[in-house]
Order: sequence, then structure tokens, then C-alpha cells
Amino acid sequence: MKHLKKDAIVIHSGGMDSSLCLAIAVKEYGSENVLSLSFSYQQRHSSELEQAREICKEWEVDHYVLDIGCLAEITSNALLDQEMQIEHPHGKAPNTLVVGRNGLMARLGAIHADNLGAHCIYMGVMELESANSGYRDCSRAYMDLMEQILRIDLDDPNFAIRTPLIDLCKEESMELAHSLGVLEYLLDETITCYEGIPRKGCQICPACALRNDGIESFKKKHPTLVLPY
Repeated sequence: MKHLKKDAIVIHSGGMDSSLCLAIAVKEYGSENVLSLSFSYQQRHSSELEQAREICKEWEVDHYVLDIGCLAEITSNALLDQEMQIEHPHGKAPNTLVVGRNGLMARLGAIHADNLGAHCIYMGVMELESANSGYRDCSRAYMDLMEQILRIDLDDPNFAIRTPLIDLCKEESMELAHSLGVLEYLLDETITCYEGIPRKGCQICPACALRNDGIESFKKKHPTLVLPY
């Protein structure tokens, strides 16, 4: 990776939202100028990393997986402890919240971007995750603060954390994927479920609930469109 040069890095989990961001970045910069950066942190849905690899292979995008397994040594939650039952108490954040995860990934992605000559990273965060799921590191306000810090760290006043999905609901993100011609592919090939189950997933966890509600809303507006499920 030392001699690789890129225009943009996409923080790419292998899920629907980050893969849509990858499609957006590829459209803007070209596949050869984008790097997909995934993180391995002993997540219970680690099968998402294989999906990220397959998507990058299909789209001819360079893919790199960075190991941050130390997270499991310093924090505890249902994404890192597979014996812990996933819960989302009313009015509280779900126990799948990994404290500081998005900030850590943004910082590591930015450091790598700087080394590769890139001046931006893409992240598939959405405000609705903050509002509906209690993920407090999924707001644009959070990313604005991170962006300010990273500009200082990198000595790059123009460095940007791009969040093209930030103001969208799931249905709107699917409209965007449809307009880019990748919706059916992403529905088939991404893993959003916290249990690592493809397609409709477990249909219980917070990620599945948001994704599947979005799919149903999208289908109602496009009754003649044939989707994978």
C-alpha cells in the first residue's frame, strides 16, 4: 500500500450503505482511483468482510482490510460478544453500539488517505441511525467535528469526510441506488444484518429493521420493479 495512490477512500463494511457510497465514489473518481477500506474487529457479522471483498472484485476496486481486533479488549457490546443477546431497550441505544467506532474508523481511514495522496474519505452514515437506533456517532455534527480535527492532524484544510447518505432515509438511499443501476446487485450482495445473514437477514436486529422497512417502502412506490426479494 506504500506506493499506491488514490483520490478517495471509502470506509466499506460490505453492507448496503457503505457499498452505495463505494458506487458513488467510483462514479466520481473511477474504480482505479478509489480504495475500499474495511475493518476487522471481531464483529459477529464478520461475513460482511467477504461481501466487501466480492463487491470490490466485481467493481475492480482495490480492497484492504485493517485489523483493529483490539476493540474487543477494551470495550464490550453485542457486536463483539457473540454470546450477548442483541437488545434495543426503548429510549436507549442498542447494545450493538460500539463506542467510538465510527470516529476511530474515520481517523484511521484519514491517516491512510493522507499516505495515499487522497483528500477525502466516504462514510455511509445516516442521521436516521442516530435518531432511530441511538448511534450517536452517525450524525453530520459528529462528522463535522471529526473533520476539523483531521484537517489539523493532516495539515490539510480541505480534507473532507463525505457522507452522501447523511440526510436520506433508507427508502431514499434505495432510490439513489436504483438511479445508479446498482440496487438489485446491492440487495443481493451486501450484508447488513448483525447476525451476518444475507438478503433479508435475521429480520430482528436494528439494522435489519431499518433496511427491510426501507425495502418495503421502496417496493410500494415501484410495484412493477422486480427485486431479489
